[in-house]
Amino acid sequence: MDYIDYYAVLEIPKTADEKEIKKAYRRLARKFHPDLNKGDQSAETKFKQINEANEVLSDPEKRKKYDKHGKDWMHADEIENAQRQQRSYQGSRSSGGSQFDERDFSEYFESMFGGDRSGRSDFGGSRRAQARFKGQDYHAELTLNLSDVTKTQKQTVTVNGKNLRFSIPAGIKDQQSIVIKGQGGPGANGGPAGDLYLKFNILNDTSFKREGDDLHKEISLDLYKALLGGEIFVDTMDGKVKINVPAGTQNDAKVKLKGKGFPVYKEDGKFGDLYIKFKIIIPTNLTSEEQELIAKLSKLRS
Repeated sequence: MDYIDYYAVLEIPKTADEKEIKKAYRRLARKFHPDLNKGDQSAETKFKQINEANEVLSDPEKRKKYDKHGKDWMHADEIENAQRQQRSYQGSRSSGGSQFDERDFSEYFESMFGGDRSGRSDFGGSRRAQARFKGQDYHAELTLNLSDVTKTQKQTVTVNGKNLRFSIPAGIKDQQSIVIKGQGGPGANGGPAGDLYLKFNILNDTSFKREGDDLHKEISLDLYKALLGGEIFVDTMDGKVKINVPAGTQNDAKVKLKGKGFPVYKEDGKFGDLYIKFKIIIPTNLTSEEQELIAKLSKLRS
């Protein structure tokens, strides 16, 4: 994997604190976001690097490993463990207090990291130890409309020049991530490939408000229908349905339409509910005749 200077990507010094990192990330993410640079491949690549740099530098533990090991930061634990074993082995040899000889250590190192038995060991033995490292995990984002995820669908994303086609289950949520195994960077020395972490940005292109698997919608109701009741048609995500409005319906009254909400993620045939809130419209610009009738109604009610 080529070395990427994450500090240069975010245009910050190596002494930058958490606040400076966050500020730089937000500024650059807005500037290079794919929605604002449609069709610009270089902007898309830059956006991915910005996200990758932020993921590492905003995490104190990852940043520490990156500062110390550079492009090999993801394998910091394995590298440091191997170094500790080497120091321990060298110390035991110099003290003469251990029966764990050089060949033993070389074989132990190979058992952990997969040595090449055809070469020499880095520690002077007859074998060469080569660590097997998992490939780099990739991170990408995909923006979809809410109406796009009401049904399971196929999508294609391009990651590092490679087109990947996969299914997106209905009901996926905003900012949810899925893992596509083995679609990251290639492994080193026979190690497994990394994974692809794909995060979804779901934009609401509907008149509904989504809360979990439930949907909410406000509809206007004229005063007379609220007073007298009757049938009306309301929109759902899969077409219009007829509902009954009870006589005397109050402003902000709610009706629940069971099973007319959003599909539940990875549970075929299961849906949330749709909640309809009524907003009663008071008539204006009344005629004199209407005013007289309402006045009579008021006297009858009192």
